[in-house]
Amino acid sequence: MAELLLELYSEEIPPQLQIGARTQLKEFIESSFKDNEIKFKDLLVYSSPTRLVLLANDIAENIKIAAKEIKGPKVGSPDQVIQGFVKAKKVSEKDLIEKDTDKGKFYFIKTQPKSILVEELLNKIIPKAISSISWKKSMKWSDHSLMWGRPLHSIFAKFNNKKLSFNFDHLETTDEITVEQDLIIKSKKINNFKEYLSFLKTFNIIVDHQAREEIILEKISSISNSKQYKERINKNLLEEVVNIVEDPNLLHVSFNKDYLKIPQEIIISTLEKHQRYFPIFDSRERLTNNFFVVANKKDEKKFITEGNKRVVEARLADAKFFWDKDRSKNLIKQIANLKSITFYEKLGTIYDKTQRLRQLAGFLSDDLNISKEKVQVAASISKSDLCSDLVGEYPELQGVMGKYFALAQGFEEDIANSVSDHYLPIGLTSTLPKKPFSYSISIVDKIDTLVGFFVIDEKPTSSKDPFALRRAAIGLLRIIIENKLSFKLRDLISYAIRLYQEQGVKIKNEKTEQEVLDFIKERMRNVLKLKNIKPDIIEASVSSHAGDNFLDLYAKTILIHKYKNKGIGLNAISSYKRASNILDKAEKGITGRPDAVLFRKDEERVLHEKINEIRKAFTVKDDNKDYESLLIKFSDMKESTDNFFDNVVVNDENQDIKNNRLELLKMFCNTFDNFIDFSKLEGL
Repeated sequence: MAELLLELYSEEIPPQLQIGARTQLKEFIESSFKDNEIKFKDLLVYSSPTRLVLLANDIAENIKIAAKEIKGPKVGSPDQVIQGFVKAKKVSEKDLIEKDTDKGKFYFIKTQPKSILVEELLNKIIPKAISSISWKKSMKWSDHSLMWGRPLHSIFAKFNNKKLSFNFDHLETTDEITVEQDLIIKSKKINNFKEYLSFLKTFNIIVDHQAREEIILEKISSISNSKQYKERINKNLLEEVVNIVEDPNLLHVSFNKDYLKIPQEIIISTLEKHQRYFPIFDSRERLTNNFFVVANKKDEKKFITEGNKRVVEARLADAKFFWDKDRSKNLIKQIANLKSITFYEKLGTIYDKTQRLRQLAGFLSDDLNISKEKVQVAASISKSDLCSDLVGEYPELQGVMGKYFALAQGFEEDIANSVSDHYLPIGLTSTLPKKPFSYSISIVDKIDTLVGFFVIDEKPTSSKDPFALRRAAIGLLRIIIENKLSFKLRDLISYAIRLYQEQGVKIKNEKTEQEVLDFIKERMRNVLKLKNIKPDIIEASVSSHAGDNFLDLYAKTILIHKYKNKGIGLNAISSYKRASNILDKAEKGITGRPDAVLFRKDEERVLHEKINEIRKAFTVKDDNKDYESLLIKFSDMKESTDNFFDNVVVNDENQDIKNNRLELLKMFCNTFDNFIDFSKLEGL
C-alpha cells in the first residue's frame, strides 16, 4: 500500500480563498478516486498561507479489473449501429459474441482482465484536480497564462516514494520542498509525509490548520484562566487568524486605559476588523485594555508586542479624536449634508432616502399605534451618522455610532436605539429589532430599498443580487413574524412607489407593487425552512397565499406543521383528499356553487351547512382570526364528509343532481384551499 503526497506552494493566499481551495481539492480527488475505483484508507487536506497539502494513505499500487461481458446492439441491427459499438469499444467484429436474452438475441463482447497502474491514473487525475480549483479572485504573473489565487511556485507530487510526472501550465512536478524565511531559501528532497513534517518542523512551520487552531485556543485558555479573563472568541476571526500564520505565537498586549472611555464598539472593531486581534473581557464580560495578538514568530525581545501596542494606540487616538469631534455635531443639522452622499445613482441621495423614510414611518405609525412625531424624528436622523468622520473611518459602525451621537445629544433612548437597530437583522439568524421605533424604521428602510430597485427594474436574478434585496426581504419577514406585526403592507409599498414618483424617479416597472409582494412571498420559503418546516407544507402554504398578510401565512403554516400527522391534521387532510379525488375525475367547469334546491339527501344539506359555517370564519378580520379553531373545524368535518360519501351517490343518474353534488364537493375543497392548498400536502 502506498502514500500520495501533494503540495501546492505559492505566495501567501488570503484565508478564505485558501480555505475554499482546500475544500475543492479534497472533493475533486475523493470523487475521482471513487470514479476510478482507487481504494484508500483516508484522505486529508491541510493548508497554511503558502501551502495547500493533500495526503492519501494506503492506496493500492495497482487496480485489478476483472473480465466482464458488455452488452451491445441487438442482432440484426443496422450495420451503422454495430460498427459504432465496435468502434466505441475498440474491438473488431470478430470479437462479437451472439447471446440469447429475455429480450432476444444480442451482441456481446468479453473484456480481458487487466491491471492498471495507479501511478498512471494519478498523473492524469491530479492536474485535473488542480485545474478544478475555482478562485473568487485570481491573478496572472510574469508572462505565464496561469490564473491562480496568488503566484504558484511549485507542485510537489509523490506516490509510493516516487515523483509523479506531469505538467500544469508552466510548472513541472518536483520532489523537493522549498521554504523561504528571512530572505533565505532552502530546499530538500522529500520521500514521504513523515519526512515532510520533519523538514517543515525545523522551520517551525505547522501545515495542519486544525493543529494551529488548537495551539491558539490552548494558549488563550491558559492565559485567560491565570488572569481570570472571560473567554469570548470570535469564530470568524479565529478561522481567519489560523489561516494567516504558520507558526502561531500568542502575545498578550495592553493599551492605555484612557481609551476605554470611548464606545467599546470602536475598540472592538479596531482590534478585530482592522488588526485581526482578539479583544479581552474580564470575568464580568467587561472590555479590558488588553488584547491577544497571534504572531507568526516568537517575540523574545518584545519588539512585536510593542509594535502592535503602538499601532493600536495610534488607531484609537484617531478614533478618540473623531469621537470627540463628531458627537458634538447636531444630528438634525447633519441631515442636509446627506445630500452629498449617493444612495444609488438612479434613486437619488441618502438625503432623498431619509425624506422618504420619514414619510413612510409616519404612514406606518397609525397601524403600529406609535407616536407619529417621534418615529418621524427617528427616521430623519437614522442616517445622519454617515456624515461623521468616525463612520468614514469605521463604516462597519454605521448606526451604532449614530445611536451614541443621539444619546450624547439628549434624544430619547428609544429613538437613539432605532438609529442602530434599524439595520437589523444582518443575517438569516441574527438579532432582530424588538422595540416599536426600531422595527418601524427597519421596516420602512427595507421597503424603500426593495421598492426602489424594483421601480427602476434592477431586480435580483437567479444568480445575482448585488443590492442584497433577498436579505432585505427575509429580514422584513422575520421582523413581521417574530414581532407579530400586522399592517397594510400593500398600502405601504404603494405609498413608497408614490414617494419615488414625487421625487422625480422614473418608474420603469409598472408592476412594482405586485412584484415586490411576490418577491417577499417567495422569500417566505427561506424563513420557513429555517423553522424546519417540510417542503410539501411550505409549498402548500406559500403557493396558495394571496394578499399581503405574511403573519397570517406564517401562523397557518405553523399550525399545519404542528397538526399534520396528528388526529386534527389527518382528519382534515383525509376529508379533503377524498373529495379532491372525485373532482379530479369530473368534467371541467365545476365552480363550487351548489344549488340547495337540488339537494335530495340530509347528508348533502348537513355538509352544505357545515361548509357555510366555516366560510363565515374567513370573513373575520385577520387580527381576530383563530386559525387553530378553524383547523379544528376542518377536522370536525370528517364525520359529515364520511356520512356524505357513505350515503350519497355522487354519480347520480340525474345529470343535474350529479353536477350539483360535484359543485358541493368543489365548494368544500375551495373552502379548505382558502386556508392552504391541501392538494399539495403529502402523506395521504
